[in-house]
Amino acid sequence: MKKWRRYLELQLQAKSGLSSAFVAGTLLGLASAGITFAFVLVTVFVWLARRYDALTAGLSLGGLFLLITIVALASAVYSRRRTIARAELALAAQRHALWLDPRLVGTAVQMSRTVGLRRVLPLVAVAILAAGAAMQWSGAREHPDFQ
Repeated sequence: MKKWRRYLELQLQAKSGLSSAFVAGTLLGLASAGITFAFVLVTVFVWLARRYDALTAGLSLGGLFLLITIVALASAVYSRRRTIARAELALAAQRHALWLDPRLVGTAVQMSRTVGLRRVLPLVAVAILAAGAAMQWSGAREHPDFQ
């Protein structure tokens, strides 16, 4: 059951790129963007009210939060790309390891002994054809240019 849960988690990460680092970076970026907007408004107010006295301080704080916003959003994008790449690598490794699972091979051997090889071979052939068709179908959805 853990393998299926991990597989579904990796599929979700590969499609969406969501991770805790991405969510935290996005939230920090949005909060910093809101603070930046507030400081820009305060800066405009101070400039209009006092003419140059508090303007330098307001622009400095606005620039600081703008810098924080840019860094947070850039790190969120970098984290999302890294999460997608790791999940795709793990999915590729899992695809190949699934067919080599000793429990799957043991079950197939036991089934062939119980039912008989002549009755199992058509079922295995149909299963292989269905798996191939499913792989082709899922590959066609991922790469619509090759249809």
